[in-house]
Amino acid sequence: MAKVLISDKMNPLAEEIFQKNGIEVDVKPGMSPEELADIIGDYDGLAVRSSTKATPDILGKAANLKVIGRAGIGIDNIDLDAATSTGIVVMNTPYGNSITTAEHAIAMMFALARQIPQANISTHAGKWEKSKFMGAELYAKTLGVIGCGNIGSIVANRALGLQMNVIAFDPFLTEERAEELGVEKIELDDLFSRADFITIHVPKNEKTTGLINKDAISKMKEGVRIINCARGGIINEADLKAALDSGKIAGAALDVFETEPATENDLFGHENVICTPHLGAATTEAQVNVAIQVAEQMSDFLINGAVTNALNMPSISAEDAPKLKPYMKLAEQLGSLAGQITDHAIKSISIEYEGSVTELNTKPLTALVMAHLLKHQLDSVNMVNAIKMAQARGIEISETKTGSSKDFRSLITLKVATEKREHVVAGTLFTGKQPRIVNIENVPVEAALADHMLYIRNEDKPGLIGGLGMILAEAGQNIADFRLGRISQDDTAVALVVLDEELPDDIFEKIKILPQIKQVKRLKF
Repeated sequence: MAKVLISDKMNPLAEEIFQKNGIEVDVKPGMSPEELADIIGDYDGLAVRSSTKATPDILGKAANLKVIGRAGIGIDNIDLDAATSTGIVVMNTPYGNSITTAEHAIAMMFALARQIPQANISTHAGKWEKSKFMGAELYAKTLGVIGCGNIGSIVANRALGLQMNVIAFDPFLTEERAEELGVEKIELDDLFSRADFITIHVPKNEKTTGLINKDAISKMKEGVRIINCARGGIINEADLKAALDSGKIAGAALDVFETEPATENDLFGHENVICTPHLGAATTEAQVNVAIQVAEQMSDFLINGAVTNALNMPSISAEDAPKLKPYMKLAEQLGSLAGQITDHAIKSISIEYEGSVTELNTKPLTALVMAHLLKHQLDSVNMVNAIKMAQARGIEISETKTGSSKDFRSLITLKVATEKREHVVAGTLFTGKQPRIVNIENVPVEAALADHMLYIRNEDKPGLIGGLGMILAEAGQNIADFRLGRISQDDTAVALVVLDEELPDDIFEKIKILPQIKQVKRLKF
């Protein structure tokens, strides 16, 4: 039975869902890092919000951990690189609090336009400073949305309802999607020069850290107002303060800060800054939604292997899983076969998909091929970390797709280039379900893989089959299946031999010295 730890305060529905799915669950919020490190090795899954810190030290002690689920979007508290290297899937719940965060951004925009927090404080103090708080209408103003994904698109929709003009910068936003949303897709510098209000909805990464700095601000309209409900650090706070002091920026509404919890900040107390303590997802509805989603996603992964909203591996939906299952078995076999016949350091890996398999999500298949290929050369490699580990070693990886296949309904071809030569294996599905190897080293060979096999690459000359059969017969080894292929007479041939049991070392050594053999390998699947 799988076992999950909920280490942060979370809606009780999460615990109920785990239990309903037959998963043992412990709820232990508020643990110290030392306490978490002492027990994390007992769990298959870890469900967190933002308090638990999944550091390399913690993950290094998580011997059985397979998945971390973040009830929310941001994963600042999870070391993604360490999780990936350890082979742990990291999931988040990007849709559970999208509406809540978008509504908070709209609320901040209203508050910024009408100086509502400042007017509230003044009025509570018994002042009647009506002339001091001269606001700005949102109607017909231009809103620049930086990042038009889940949250940004909702903000854009709400702003259009306010009859604002909405322009958007997002490298992944297509013209078709922009038209569907009713926004104008533009470049970032154009957004800076045209927007009256700017709202940020991008993740924090190498490209976005410090995105709003003095250079960006210099390109903005005089009196622009900025809202950030995404992540602290996307705005350079020192540059923002200087622009607020000069009047270049009329106001800023910030829900996030470079350092959190933000108990001290140079922007605090500025008359044109509105601050909230990272409340973007802080509604009852959002917390219920993310708790339910993280429990359902983690349960589906631990029980069925379905991967949803993963941040460090390709997702496999419950709907796609049955369609992918036979191809996943084929991908495992191709990777394992290539890995076992490859003796030298790998320089590049090419995976070619042809035919109907190209209609499916092939990213999980590529991850599987890579994992089963590399496990014969590297330790602790799996679907999660295979590609990262390959790239770290300078291995080039490519994936191509062709809509049709000449000879098969679907075909997957794996090419592994080493320092010495290139290895090629290809496979298909018979009757749409049964994996079959159909090509090895560019030699046509039709074979089903079994637990114990011999792979032989030999000179196509008389005597191999007889010599091999004699050695196996004398040793009492039964041949369950024998598949042989060649391109032409007197060329190199390839054989796959299925044995009923594992071949002892002494018998294998006798086979290795047969004169026709160029390469022989014991295979296990």
